[in-house]
Amino acid sequence: MTIRESMEFTERAFLSPFATLSENSRGRDREEEPCDIRPVFQRDRDRILHCKAFRRLKHKTQVFLTPKGDHYRTRLTHTLEVSQNARTIAKALRLNEALAEAIALGHDLGHAPFGHAGEAMLNQLYEGGFRHNEQSVRVVERLEKQGRGLNLTWEVRDGIRNHQMDAMPATPEGRIVRLSDKIAYINHDIDDAIRAQVLREEEIPTEYRRVLGGSTRERLDTLIHDMIISSQGTGDLHMSAEVEQAMQGLRKFMFVHVYQNPMAKGEERKAKALLERLFAYYMDYPEKMPEQFLQMMEEGETKGRVVCDYIAGMTDQYAIAKFEEYFMPKAWQVN
Repeated sequence: MTIRESMEFTERAFLSPFATLSENSRGRDREEEPCDIRPVFQRDRDRILHCKAFRRLKHKTQVFLTPKGDHYRTRLTHTLEVSQNARTIAKALRLNEALAEAIALGHDLGHAPFGHAGEAMLNQLYEGGFRHNEQSVRVVERLEKQGRGLNLTWEVRDGIRNHQMDAMPATPEGRIVRLSDKIAYINHDIDDAIRAQVLREEEIPTEYRRVLGGSTRERLDTLIHDMIISSQGTGDLHMSAEVEQAMQGLRKFMFVHVYQNPMAKGEERKAKALLERLFAYYMDYPEKMPEQFLQMMEEGETKGRVVCDYIAGMTDQYAIAKFEEYFMPKAWQVN
């Protein structure tokens, strides 16, 4: 028995009847020889962790664009917090922790620069539309590894594609990530908003603080505990009615007071204008894109699709640097 087979045996023996077993995966688009050490979902997690798109998340906006301070969340730290929430819940419910972690680490790989402002702008510019969850799947299927993709299992890709609230993953581990994402961003965005002096803890409505707690730590503890206790032995991932209602109310409060707050979003107009100019530039001069993207057009991808892929993969800093290169005048130099 290999180490992988031993780990698969352990899954059969100890995981919940509702868990997604590694040995029962629907597989990959391209068949591969099994690893002798790692089950398939652990292998997927490692591939995501080591890919270029994952590393670029450290320079992509979560909520606050180019904040001055070392402690604001980025798309990478958000991803790690989602992953930790998902692992805690999956472990407590005896579900497949490796699958939950892989989905969590990959769920935002396709996010555009400048957060949801960048996503909205690309959705407007590209005729095929742009949604970051669909782009995350495109990253792992088409864009990584010079067009070869990561060849992830069906279950991981399904969880990445369906982590939005208007969708539903096929596995309980995917449903864990779907809720862990909301738990993470609501709480860390409150923390960042307080740090940025956009919000004060006392301004959060009393009815939500009474149910969820009066600090980020208390709210995280309440939400994760409630989800675990409410979901035990059911095969369904959910919260109690009171806690879920409070979380949804807090989410709506955040949209009004933070996500749409002019103080927090003052630079978004500039970011959107920057992406609009870059998109038009690459549509006119596609040869300025790297060779991989030119090859994609030769293989039949439309120019708009490829330009969207290229810009979506940029970090905030890289997009700004390219804008300066193409549109900002440089000092005269005499050799």
